[in-house]
Amino acid sequence: MMGAAVVEQAITGAHAALDKLQKDDGHWVFELEADATIPAEYIILEHFLDRINPTVQQKMAVYLRRIQGDHGGWPLYHDGGFDMSATVKAYFALKAVGDDPEEPHMRRARAAVLQHGGAERSNVFTRITLATFGEVPWKAVPVMPVELVLLPRKALFSIWNMSYWSRTVVTPLLVLGARKALAKNPKKIHVQELFVTPPAKIKDWIRGPYRSVWGCLFKYLDSFLRPIVPHFPKTLHEKAIRQAVSFTEERLSAGGLGAIFPAMAGVMMMYRTLGVSDDNPKVKEAWQALQDLIVEKGDEMYCQPCVSPVWDTGLAGLAMIEAASGPQATKREETMAALKKTASWLRDHQILDVKGDWAVNAPNLRPGGWAFQYENDYYPDVDDTAVVGMLLHRIDPVENHKAIERAREWIIGMQSSNGGWGAFDIDNDLEALNHIPFADHGALLDPPTADVSARCISFLAQLGHPEDRPVIERGLAYLRSEQEADGSWFGRWGTNYIYGTWSVLCALNIAGVPHNDPMIKRAADWLESVQNADGGWGEDCASYEGATPGRYKESLPTQAAWAVLGLMAVGRRDSEAVKKGIEYLVKTQDENGEWHEEPFNAVGFPKVFYLHYHGYRQFFPLTALSRYRNLGASNSGRVEYGF
Repeated sequence: MMGAAVVEQAITGAHAALDKLQKDDGHWVFELEADATIPAEYIILEHFLDRINPTVQQKMAVYLRRIQGDHGGWPLYHDGGFDMSATVKAYFALKAVGDDPEEPHMRRARAAVLQHGGAERSNVFTRITLATFGEVPWKAVPVMPVELVLLPRKALFSIWNMSYWSRTVVTPLLVLGARKALAKNPKKIHVQELFVTPPAKIKDWIRGPYRSVWGCLFKYLDSFLRPIVPHFPKTLHEKAIRQAVSFTEERLSAGGLGAIFPAMAGVMMMYRTLGVSDDNPKVKEAWQALQDLIVEKGDEMYCQPCVSPVWDTGLAGLAMIEAASGPQATKREETMAALKKTASWLRDHQILDVKGDWAVNAPNLRPGGWAFQYENDYYPDVDDTAVVGMLLHRIDPVENHKAIERAREWIIGMQSSNGGWGAFDIDNDLEALNHIPFADHGALLDPPTADVSARCISFLAQLGHPEDRPVIERGLAYLRSEQEADGSWFGRWGTNYIYGTWSVLCALNIAGVPHNDPMIKRAADWLESVQNADGGWGEDCASYEGATPGRYKESLPTQAAWAVLGLMAVGRRDSEAVKKGIEYLVKTQDENGEWHEEPFNAVGFPKVFYLHYHGYRQFFPLTALSRYRNLGASNSGRVEYGF
C-alpha cells in the first residue's frame, strides 16, 4: 500500500508545477483545444475576407494534417470516428492553403467524404460556409429570415428563446443569408469533387431522420416560407439588418462577440458583406479578438474556440488552496499570499454593472456573475460564478464578502422553474426549437443540467445561509429527478457520467444529504463499478453517442481525479477504490510533477463539438491527492467544502 510520504511527494511536485504557471497578476490560463473545425474555419475565413496570412495558414495546415484520422477524415475528438462536416472543412482548408488534391492525405479524405454520402450530407453550418463560397446554392441552407431578430421574446422563433451561443452565432449569419454573402476567395478555391451529386441537381438538402414530429412539421414550414421570404417588405428587411448589426455592436468588446470563435468569425464576415472597411474601429477590435485565440507551438498553429482564464483560475485556485490546507499544508503562507492576488484579479473581473441577455428573463436581478473569458460582460455564466464564489469564500470570506454576496444573489436569481440551473439563462428549454432544420446539431438551447445545478448547490451550501435552504432543496429535488437508472448523472459540460456524478456527489455532501441515502449509495457504487484494473478511471467521448457510460480503453488522470473526489465526498476516503485511484494518480505523475493525457475531457455540444482543457490534467489530480491527505488528518473525515 502506498505510504503517506509518497503521496506528499506527489502533492509537492504537482503544487510546484501549477505554481510555476500562475501569471504575475494572480490568474491562470491554459490552452483550450477543439477539433479540426475551428482552425479549418479560421483558414477559410481568411480566404472569405481576402486577409490571408501565409505563415498562419501553413502552420495551421501542419496541425490539420497531424490530427487527420486513420479513417481518412477528421474526428470530433482525439481518436474519434469519421465526422463529415469536420472533414469537409479540413479538406477545404487544406486545399485553400495549397495542398494538391492528389496528395495521399487529400485523396484519403476525399474518398472518406464520398463514401459517407458526400459534402451534401454535411451539417447546416458547413453548408452555410459552402454557400458563401458559391459551392452550393443558398437553398441548401434552411430558411432563417433576418426578420427573426425583430420577434419579441414570446414568439416561438425569437432569438431570445435560443441559448446565448446560438443567439450570438445566428445573428451575424442571418445578415449573411439576407445578403447572400459571397466570399472574396482570391485564390478561387472550389471543392466540387466532394459532392456525390452536383449541387445544382440536389433537391433534398433538408431531410431526416427527424428526432420528433416537430422535425417533420418544421420541414414543411421551411418549404412553405422559402418562396414567401423574398417578398417580405424591403423596409422591414433593412430594419432587421440594422437591428442585427445593432445587436452585434452592443455586445462587441475586446473579447469579441460572445467571446466564442463562431460568433466572432460571423461578425467579420458580416462586416465584409456590408462593405465596412477593415480600418473601422469595430472591425479592428473584432479581428484582434480572433488573433488572440491563436496558439503557436513550434511549426504548428491552431485556433482555440475561446479562452478560459476565469474557469482555469477558479479550478487551479481551488487545487492550490486544497494543497495549502490541513495540518500538513504545502507552502501555506506562500500559497495564500499568491491566492490573495488571485482573489484580487477575480474581483476585478466580476461583472457588476452590465445587465446581459440573461436579464430578459430576470429584469430586476442585479448582475454579479463572472464570464468564462477575459471579457464577455453580456454573458456571465453560472458555473464559473459558483466555482469562483467557492474559491473566494475559502481564500478570505471577509475580504471577499461583497463579491461573494453579489454572486450569491445572482446565482439564486438564475434558478430555473424546475429547480435546476442552466449555464447562461433561465428556463431556456423550449425543446421544439431543437427540431427546426437549422438546429440539426440539436444544441440550440441551454436547459438546466445536473452538473451546473450541482455547482450552484455546492456554492450556496458552502456559504451556509439558512434563508437559502428552500433554494437548495428545490435544487436537490431536481438532482434527484435527474439521476440515471444506473446511479450516475449525465455530464453536460465535462466527459461525461463520471464528471456529472462527481459534481453531484460533492453537492449532495455539502448540502447535508446523508451518505447512506440510496441516491448517494447507488452513485458511489456505480463509480466503483467502472474503475479500471490499473486503479484509474476513463470515459470515452463516445458515451455521448451511445457508448457505455464511464468506460474507455485507458485510464485518464482527469477522470480518475473526478471519481476519487466524488467518492471521498460521500465518505469513501478509506475504500479500496479510492486507495487504488490515489495510487494510479501517483504512478502516472512524471518527474516534473505533471500528468499527461491526449483524449478530450469536455464537451461543448454533445455529438457535435468536444473540448480538451489542457489544465484539467494538472489541477484535478492535485485537488484529489491533497483532499485525500487532508481527510486522513481531519477529525471529522468529512469534506467541508462544496468542491
